[in-house]
Amino acid sequence: APPRASNGSREGATGTWLRTQLAPGEVITAQSAAFERDPQESSTTDEELSRAGSPGSRGGGGSSSTTTPDYGEKRLPQALIIGVKKGGTRALLEAIRAHPDVRAVGTEPHFFDRNYEKGLEWYRNVMPKTLDGQITMEKTPSYFVTNEAPRRIHSMAKDTKLIVVVRNPVTRAISDYTQTLSKKPEIPTFEVLAFKNRTLGLIDASWSAIRIGIYALHLENWLQYFPLSQILFVSGERLITDPAGEMAKVQDFLGLKRIVTEKHFYFNKTKGFPCLKKPEDSSAPRCLGKSKGRTHPKIDPDVIHRLRKFYKPFNVMFYQMTGQDFQWEQEESDK
Repeated sequence: APPRASNGSREGATGTWLRTQLAPGEVITAQSAAFERDPQESSTTDEELSRAGSPGSRGGGGSSSTTTPDYGEKRLPQALIIGVKKGGTRALLEAIRAHPDVRAVGTEPHFFDRNYEKGLEWYRNVMPKTLDGQITMEKTPSYFVTNEAPRRIHSMAKDTKLIVVVRNPVTRAISDYTQTLSKKPEIPTFEVLAFKNRTLGLIDASWSAIRIGIYALHLENWLQYFPLSQILFVSGERLITDPAGEMAKVQDFLGLKRIVTEKHFYFNKTKGFPCLKKPEDSSAPRCLGKSKGRTHPKIDPDVIHRLRKFYKPFNVMFYQMTGQDFQWEQEESDK
């Protein structure tokens, strides 16, 4: 049996509630291992990872703010960005890497979902070298929806700090679809994939683009191993509108001095999101690649309405579980 987190009997109540909110054909339990493989935010290959972990490497990407030294030692990460896909994890990683006391892997190791059989020494070797006082980090967005990940991370270090970037699940699903569409133009329309039965309005919760956004269901799995105090929820929306404010929370959570501040960011009107710059650097800001900020396809408003209705009870439960109101419903009513 998994160790009990500080949430007491929460699992039973939320588990029952969550499963009763789905139609019989849509039941997905936290114990199900049927999560399909889905292209992640970056296509990390074994070759990239072995290169990152090779003796002559400079430690898997290192910090963007300083030249990587050849001294220090490789350590297992003390903090992980575990999700969610298309929530803003890359933006968060790049911003936190601007902190001199953070060293992070540039690629996604996928250790706790795809590469676990390679062992902790392989994982450690993928990490960058750090000095005493520096924090080692990595991000792999698929961890949040991987059933085995909480147990595996807990067995590595039960005091690991976890960061989850969440975003309005409707816009997250559309962004997820947009990314897949850019790679596979032949796939069916969003409207076709989103429904089991369009006439009856039955949402297909088994489609990963929809399922990832049922945050309360996935969080239930993590709370069996980690207390809420070890999990930070970052708003993907506020990461765009107030990046410095969200980064202040991240730095506080990690026990870091607030060094990444508003002077590190510049809003790019063309892309529609902030770009990162070093405060002492007069060169052009460093923006995320062309795979970020894609224009979303136009989706039938009725489909958007049905998805909002589908997600609302799960969002409310997520707010209750985390003690945070992300105001996704309010945001939609303003449109």
